[in-house]
Amino acid sequence: MKTKLLTAAVAAALMMPLAGYSQDRSPMTKDTTPPAVKKENGGAFSDAAITSKIKAEYAKDKEVSAMSIHVDTDKGVVKLGGTAKSQTEADKAVSIAKGVQGVSSVKNEIKVQPK
Repeated sequence: MKTKLLTAAVAAALMMPLAGYSQDRSPMTKDTTPPAVKKENGGAFSDAAITSKIKAEYAKDKEVSAMSIHVDTDKGVVKLGGTAKSQTEADKAVSIAKGVQGVSSVKNEIKVQPK
C-alpha cells in the first residue's frame, strides 16, 4: 500500500511541471516579449540590432563619424547625439538612420562643432 502511494506521489510530482507546457495560450504561457525585442519575422526589429546597423552604416560612410555620433534606440525610436563637424554630416547621419529598417522615427540631438 505504501509503495503504491509513494509511486503515485512521485508520478504526480513529475507530471506537475508539464502542466505549464499546454498548447493553449493561458496566462502561464502568454508571450510577454516586448514588441521591440521580437525579431524581423514577428514584427519589429530589436533595438540593439537597429543601433548596430546604424553604427555599421556610419562606419562605411566617409562623411559620417561613427565615433563622434552616438546612437540610442528605444522601441524603434532612434536618438542621435554627439558632435558633427558640419551640418552636412549631421544631416547625413539622420538620413542614414531613417533609412535603416525597423526605425520608426529619429530624434536629432547632434551638436555641430566645426574643428
